Amino acid sequence: MTEVAATGITRRYGATTALDGVDLAVRSGEIHALVGRNGAGKSTLVSILTGLQRADAGEVTFDGRPAPPPVDRGAWRQRVACVYQQSTVIPTLTVAENLFLNRQRTRRGLIDWRGLRRQAAELLERYGVGIDPAVLARDLTVEQSQLVEIARALSFGARLIILDEPTARLDGAAIGRLFERMRDLRADGVTFLFISHHLQEVYEICQTVTVFRDARHVLTEPVADLPHEALVRAMTGHDSRSAADASPAAKPGDEVVLTVDDLRLPGHFDHVDLRIRAGELVGLTGSGSSGKVALAETIAGLRRAQGGSVAVNATTIRSADVRAAVAAGLGYLPQDRHREGLVPLLSVAENATMTVTDRLGPAALVLPARQRAAANRMIAEYDIRTEGPDQRVDGLSGGNAQKVVLARALARDPKALVLVSPTAGVDVRSKESLLGAVVAAAAKGTGVLIVSDELDDLRACDRVLVMFHGRIVAEKPRGWTDADLVAAVEGLPSGPARTEERTP
Repeated sequence: MTEVAATGITRRYGATTALDGVDLAVRSGEIHALVGRNGAGKSTLVSILTGLQRADAGEVTFDGRPAPPPVDRGAWRQRVACVYQQSTVIPTLTVAENLFLNRQRTRRGLIDWRGLRRQAAELLERYGVGIDPAVLARDLTVEQSQLVEIARALSFGARLIILDEPTARLDGAAIGRLFERMRDLRADGVTFLFISHHLQEVYEICQTVTVFRDARHVLTEPVADLPHEALVRAMTGHDSRSAADASPAAKPGDEVVLTVDDLRLPGHFDHVDLRIRAGELVGLTGSGSSGKVALAETIAGLRRAQGGSVAVNATTIRSADVRAAVAAGLGYLPQDRHREGLVPLLSVAENATMTVTDRLGPAALVLPARQRAAANRMIAEYDIRTEGPDQRVDGLSGGNAQKVVLARALARDPKALVLVSPTAGVDVRSKESLLGAVVAAAAKGTGVLIVSDELDDLRACDRVLVMFHGRIVAEKPRGWTDADLVAAVEGLPSGPARTEERTP
């Protein structure tokens, strides 16, 4: 039986065709992947499958019956729900309140709080979600928030769950737990439409994959029958080769541009030493609890260290002083571009030029013509797909939004650049473009620290450092194998040939 079918779906926005007669059929009880580059039409189709938009042409059916009218939100919730990359739980409410928002049981006109918590506990237990219903949602991990959203969707009766980039902010262990829960729910009759840019996850968890490219349906195949290269070729239209992989190793200079001495932040990392030379690409990886992101944020001045020092271009930076770090020559790309990297109501030009406003006019005035000219140069250099410098950044795809953040980080020609998960949630082509820009910056003499769980982000690095429980425990020179690096990340012994072990 087919859980949902979209047939001949077309959606236009003015002169732009977002979907051009696409088809999608998801069978009941399967985990079906939907993949494609940013701008391929995935998000538009999701908005149509969830009733948030109406197609200009085509039909959506659930179990062979026409979809409800868009105004009947209750009927849509009984059929389908989407867990988005950005959580929709309300942080100031408890888990129980989020699960049954606007559906609370009442007694004599008052909410039955005890009954609500009991009802929430029963729901969570039914779906194997070990979370206290009395906990505030703001205290949940990303993984827990996703499970709460899935449980909430199932409580409406929906048996089709759309997961939009669910692993983008999870570490390896959390991804494994999410996949285990998905398999359990699938065995219980739940159907998933799984949207991801991480193709290895498609092979790990999905039975079928559909590829969109340039607003069109390209293929639908069983995952087991589709080689990796064929999938990448379907997404990009040609054989994929990472710019980072293709770039020859450049010899770093002798000048040290980023120095970290005995840096400490209890509960996150302890006694970290680090040296990065001009033109050197250094990777930093580890599990979600390793402390790597907190270390990057401390280097950038977003957290206050409890000891040690950071120096950029031989200038020691006062702890938790972002302005001083930027002035000394540090560029930074944060982990969450939506919350930390962009001002959504501002334009591409305003976001991209934030670090160089002093160069855009006299006496701290920003001349609009200069700002647009600078933004146009960035748009061309970083291949930012946009309507122009005046477009608001919240209208960009994920990959293009990330390019804006990177362009801003590189705008002052930084001596040192710290990047956190630079390709999270972006498509194959955008990854190639982003990593190519980073490699180019290193070739010009910028020292780069790439903090990432993605192995492809690290392949161009001259060396990769591994953090484990707050300390750098291993250093891998260029030429490491996936198995070797993953073993170090998981705290397992690895082959001595490619490893320089550090004493914790």
